[in-house]
Amino acid sequence: MTARIGVVTFPGSLDDRDTQRAIRVAGAEPVALWHKDKDLKQVDAVVLCGGFSYGDYLRAGAIARFSPVMEPLLQQAKAGLPVLGICNGFQILTEAHLLPGTMLRNDHLHFICRDQKLRVENAETSWTTDYSAGQEIHIPLKNNDGQYVADERTLDELEAEGRVAFRYLDFNPNGSQRDIAGVTNAAGNVVGLMPHPEHAVEPLIGTGRTDGLPFFTSILKKLVNA
Repeated sequence: MTARIGVVTFPGSLDDRDTQRAIRVAGAEPVALWHKDKDLKQVDAVVLCGGFSYGDYLRAGAIARFSPVMEPLLQQAKAGLPVLGICNGFQILTEAHLLPGTMLRNDHLHFICRDQKLRVENAETSWTTDYSAGQEIHIPLKNNDGQYVADERTLDELEAEGRVAFRYLDFNPNGSQRDIAGVTNAAGNVVGLMPHPEHAVEPLIGTGRTDGLPFFTSILKKLVNA
């Protein structure tokens, strides 16, 4: 049985097709989900892709958080459904309080697009088991509101519980506190990060490497072995 991974498209999503392709390259079946869907079509996992949902007119991810599709997603994520939020998807997950913290404008107040070096801090989540803790990878980054912030108590808890999933190396592109590039919830089924692994699954695109592919092979192995 082929694992089915849903990809939610909001008005303004840019990377839904790229994400579907990455899922297909990994060997799973991508399932298109529309923001007005009131059910998740019995998918085994969900990806909230990058883009500018609703134009980010209020605050990045703030309007998308109230889309109809988010109601079943919230319920099922809390029950253990694996969910990955990439860039705008990460912003939506923080707005929905599935992940702690929030996103502000980049500290230099400019959009940034670059190949970014990361360190894998947690290789035990549903989306990271094909990495090794401490592994250094290169993933494309493109954002305007990527500065991760949280109060000191929350940051200390994330560090103590091993819930910082990825950290920027060599260069902090947006001013994120403690160089945080991605976090996970306590259960490890919900992960969010600003860089775009879907753009690094084939050697002819993105960074010219396949450092993003393990996100999608990790979840596939988890679902197949469940």
